Amino acid sequence: MKQIFLPLVVSGIAWPCLAQTSTDSADLPERSKTLGVVTVNGGQPSSLPTQIPTTIEGITREEIETRINATDSEDALKYLPSLLVRKRYIGDYNHAILSTRASGTGNSARSAVYADGILLSNYLGNGIANGSNYAPRWGLVTPEEIERVDVMYGPFSAAYPGNSAGAVVDYVTRMPDKLEAHVATGYAHQSADVLGSNGHYRSWNTSASIGSRSGDWSYWINLSRSDSQGQPMTFPTVLQSAGVAGGAGTPVTGAIAGLNTTNQPWYILGAGTQYRTRQDHAKIKLAYDITPTLRASYTLGWWQNSARGSSETYLRGPDGQPVYSGNINIDGKTYKLADTAFGLSQDQQTHTMHGVSLKSHAQGEFDWELSASLYDYGKDQQRVPTVAQPAANLGGKGTLQDQDGTGWNTLAAKGTWRPQGMKGAHIVDFGLGRDSYRLNISKYNVLGDWQSGPANEQAVVSQVGGRAETRYAWAQDSWQLARDWKAVLGLRWEDWTASQGHTATASSQLSYAQRSESHFSPKAALAYQLARHTTLKASLGRAVRFPTVGELYGATSGGALSFINDPNLKPEKSWTGELTAEQDLGNGLLRATWFHERTRDALYSQLIAGTTISAVQNVDQVRTSGLELAYSAQSVWIRGLDLGGSLTWANSRITANAANPASVGKWQPRVPRWRATAWATYKPDERWAFTVAARYSGRRYSNLDNSDVHADTYMGASQYFSVDLRARYQIDKQLSAAFGIDNANNARYWNFHPYPQRSFSASLRWDL
Repeated sequence: MKQIFLPLVVSGIAWPCLAQTSTDSADLPERSKTLGVVTVNGGQPSSLPTQIPTTIEGITREEIETRINATDSEDALKYLPSLLVRKRYIGDYNHAILSTRASGTGNSARSAVYADGILLSNYLGNGIANGSNYAPRWGLVTPEEIERVDVMYGPFSAAYPGNSAGAVVDYVTRMPDKLEAHVATGYAHQSADVLGSNGHYRSWNTSASIGSRSGDWSYWINLSRSDSQGQPMTFPTVLQSAGVAGGAGTPVTGAIAGLNTTNQPWYILGAGTQYRTRQDHAKIKLAYDITPTLRASYTLGWWQNSARGSSETYLRGPDGQPVYSGNINIDGKTYKLADTAFGLSQDQQTHTMHGVSLKSHAQGEFDWELSASLYDYGKDQQRVPTVAQPAANLGGKGTLQDQDGTGWNTLAAKGTWRPQGMKGAHIVDFGLGRDSYRLNISKYNVLGDWQSGPANEQAVVSQVGGRAETRYAWAQDSWQLARDWKAVLGLRWEDWTASQGHTATASSQLSYAQRSESHFSPKAALAYQLARHTTLKASLGRAVRFPTVGELYGATSGGALSFINDPNLKPEKSWTGELTAEQDLGNGLLRATWFHERTRDALYSQLIAGTTISAVQNVDQVRTSGLELAYSAQSVWIRGLDLGGSLTWANSRITANAANPASVGKWQPRVPRWRATAWATYKPDERWAFTVAARYSGRRYSNLDNSDVHADTYMGASQYFSVDLRARYQIDKQLSAAFGIDNANNARYWNFHPYPQRSFSASLRWDL
């Protein structure tokens, strides 16, 4: 078997990657880099086009194991430039949204996450709204099965939808070419002290996997289970100004006086949404080489989640007993506590993912791929009581929110044409396809016990849903203009339809007319080899992000929060450009990127002042300009010392907004002016590896008008500086152990909810 070496881009650096010219070369898409354009080869299913015309960063399985205390798949992105995942606890299934250069953690629909070419981003909605969540489905990938992760910044490839305005994340998971097996177990512990709550929160996880290749067949099986306790996430409050002077109500003690995000005095009355989650994951991947250059693949992913949310009251009555509801009296003022002020919840979800592909990888004049995927909410239910504690702990009235039948499916055909006779001057990628989304959220009152009773389908609290479909075609040409010049030109056409939209409550029912729009999105990139080790690049791209079904139709009422939909929302349209200089340092790479984005009709969901109701709106225009510096190198100063880091400055402002003039000139929500990462790994020998890493984010705002001036409190978005530590020891050829501390400096910071405080973790792994 002949072997050749191709360069592999890892965190922007070209490294030798072993590629095999036998049929085994199909197992993993190799990446090579010429003139700043990354080339992808191989037969493994992937969302990436063969030519990637812009900044791409990545991390390998070995780097993750060495450097990162990874308990969830999104942890792989932890130290990549300009990225932040709003992960609040281990197993966070409903709020872990990805933030990018010019998009905050409320905009999940402005990034695209794939695993082996299967869409994990949830474009049924955007952010957290209407009692549901639209974070990427991170749980369908475990850290143990990751082979590598690549991130493309910006909407510069025609292969991706307008949701790629922020970034595209592509996970490639294991597909071995010989027998291998892995078993891992881990434990984490956090001692958190948040406002009036303190406690010890623990997490356990185990996983096992096996894979091999026999003749033309190869397979991979991965099983995992986690059991996690999270710190409190929400805190019931009342404004002090809402109290009525007098002696009515039960006198209580324990309320914590403070200031809310707009510096209004309030009382914090307790803590809620403390999750205990139990999650199971199973993944089966099969591949069959029909011919040496044609591979068929099938992936089945199964994820199950059981979560219980609890709450506690800080209030104590004259008899010392906890107080959960009714009229209370604090310092001579009376306040009304709703029965649901200190809520409970039970979540049960079973989701499945299917992916099939047929891909040629002859590397001749023409290659092609056919693929399809399905993501199905087989079961997705949330139960909450409508009676107060302590009675709610035993049963009573409540509601059941049911999303069964919700999901999405995709169908795509892609090709690569390498015209013969042009000596490689052109490589053309092209494709067409369809993405379809169906949302169905029904909330009913429950018959009998809220914890187990059936839904009373005659007592509808709310019922919303609809469909959206996008048909598209695209083409992209990588053109070698001259020896030192390369251009990538692309065009994407998208035809979007929203239909069957409906919203209903106990007192009203609305249906919405079908809508359709079509848009073209051009892309262009140019790379110039200025010197042997210096490359200059320029990229420009348009992205059209269509409103999601949830934003159009997902109105809800009742419960802790309500949401007002808008069926007439406009698509969000962005132009993004960047200029990059890359310097190959021999043992590493230094990159500087200037970026600019102008977005018209930006889509935002915001709380209406003084209420618990949020509404989605179009913001006329948002502009973001910034500079990103990234560095990564190996064996710096001394052998075995690897260093890396990034620094991002962004000026992101709302420049026009007729619906909210007070927001004009203010910062875009959740996008900080400064953010930075840094890490150092020292490997004194083949057994030991020690890593210290740090992350920083500057001040952020959550409100369009930046009225949330007090950030270090519940609902605030504060700055932070956090240090992580990790030590890994290779005990023998098969057994390894690791110990880590996340947030070792015990920083206390907020992104609406509190982030974890100092957390200890330990893991043991066996590899065959």
